[in-house]
Amino acid sequence: MADPAPAGAGRSSAAVPFAGGRAGSAPLTWGQRAIWNAIVRTAPNDVYFNIARLLPLGDRGRPVGLSRFTAAAAALMARHEALRTRLETAGESPRQVVADAGTLDVTVLEEPVPGAGAESARRLLAALAARRFDYEREWPLRLGAVCHEGSVTHAVLVMCHVATDGQGAEQVVRDLLLLVRRGSAGRAPRTTPLDIAVWQHGPEGVRRSDRALAGWESFYRAMPPTMFPQQVAEPLAPRFRRGRLVSGALAAATDALAAEHRVSGSTVLMTGLAALAGAAGGHGAAAMTPIVANRTTDDRRGLVAMLSQDAPFLLDLSGGGRFTDLLPTAWRAAMAGYRAGAYDPVAWEALRERVGSERGTPVHPYCCYNDQRFVERPPGPRLGPRELREEQRRSRFGFPGAEEHLGCRYCVHVTEEEGTPAVTLTADTAYLPPAAIRGHLMALEELLVASACGDAPALDALPGLLAEKTGSATAA
Repeated sequence: MADPAPAGAGRSSAAVPFAGGRAGSAPLTWGQRAIWNAIVRTAPNDVYFNIARLLPLGDRGRPVGLSRFTAAAAALMARHEALRTRLETAGESPRQVVADAGTLDVTVLEEPVPGAGAESARRLLAALAARRFDYEREWPLRLGAVCHEGSVTHAVLVMCHVATDGQGAEQVVRDLLLLVRRGSAGRAPRTTPLDIAVWQHGPEGVRRSDRALAGWESFYRAMPPTMFPQQVAEPLAPRFRRGRLVSGALAAATDALAAEHRVSGSTVLMTGLAALAGAAGGHGAAAMTPIVANRTTDDRRGLVAMLSQDAPFLLDLSGGGRFTDLLPTAWRAAMAGYRAGAYDPVAWEALRERVGSERGTPVHPYCCYNDQRFVERPPGPRLGPRELREEQRRSRFGFPGAEEHLGCRYCVHVTEEEGTPAVTLTADTAYLPPAAIRGHLMALEELLVASACGDAPALDALPGLLAEKTGSATAA
């Protein structure tokens, strides 16, 4: 189905030829294979994995003509092999195929109304992101340009998750902006996904994977078999609901606890979520799989590629005490997990099946955490208890979306909305009905705010806190 053009806008297409440095093929990298397995499990709802970005271009600098924009697009495709990569999916082991040249079709919208470009761009972005990618025949970048009187005011980009992760997508946006403004994005990365795939499937890569999988085996043997084992309600349609909390109080409390306990803010949030997930299921430990970026080396920081993978995080909750007592242990557990965050997904799935067979029950947390903030923001001003509670009353919660298929039961994303952290929980309504989704996020806020106010809840009080917040959601 064709993408609808916003009302009043004229739509056309620009064919942009490009030429890269080389062609080639290789097995999928570990990150590519991991997301490909998730896509296969989620299809036909794999549009969930599309990565959408909007880039304003008319706010500063000289006007951007369409010819300059398409020249930048051609240079972008030449610069990043990932954007020239398609898949061969026949057989048991899909492969990546890099083309040395081709043509990218850019959607062009001419918006005649001054100042209406942003809304037209948002609508075009939604339309381009709403379609599944054709992984074998389509380039993994859909690009659009919204113009007014011949000048490009906004670029819209939709990227296939097999080609890149979120951090790589930010690099695509950055490079396109530099290519449009300056004509150059600097030196290209020294490595490519093709190079990484060759290394990972060689002897050194196998040894690296085996070391990581040893950590995963310990995780699978020690964790509860799953975090949300009991179906508690009939699933809704669509089955998965998304709740989102935008809270300045949560941000301020997280910053304060991170500084006080010398851990990262992301670790504070993950620890709070894990403790609540453990409390919800009555577990003595919480198992969660955070997403790790795998970009610690210089040659990968600016690389457009799918590098991120799950990591194991196991938090012991059996010792009692208060929530803040968990933070030093959680930091060490997170660091150990991140070191096990790069591995062969085929061997990983075989390991999980083997351990589950030996334990006599399937093992899978179905509980994941993805902090998608790629730039560490400076901490805000330290708020006192009264200010924190006042800020808490300004928090916003809503249910912004739903999905029919998702391979998880408790899936958390941390982003930012106009500079304020937003925590989104997408959950299986058979295990967490909407009231429980809201209850978990409101309990997270209360847990961290109370802790930052010097009154950290006891761990054995967390089931009651969840029940209170879930009950208030039901009453509302």
